[in-house]
Amino acid sequence: MGKLIYGSDGHSFDIDDRTLAHLRVVFMNKLRRAEPFFFHHPEAVGTRSVWVHPSVSIVFHFYGSRSPALNRAWIEELVRDASGPSGLSVGAEPLEGAPMEV
Repeated sequence: MGKLIYGSDGHSFDIDDRTLAHLRVVFMNKLRRAEPFFFHHPEAVGTRSVWVHPSVSIVFHFYGSRSPALNRAWIEELVRDASGPSGLSVGAEPLEGAPMEV
């Protein structure tokens, strides 16, 4: 289980390492292009949403020792969601095609 820490006040989200690795690629690509977006994460009760912007610090903390293989189809789906009007919500991982090199 990894952790996404957002902003100077330390909002944190517990996210499994595999999902977090995919989110890191999506966040990196969106922010590199200066494209802010909403990120929605389910909580025990309800959903927490944050506006992800290039001016806010983000830490991706992985607890596992190995980098997971990335699923290109999932990354493309997550990028589409992040670019849409509702923002990025992590859904189930689709069947993978060819894995990406990390």
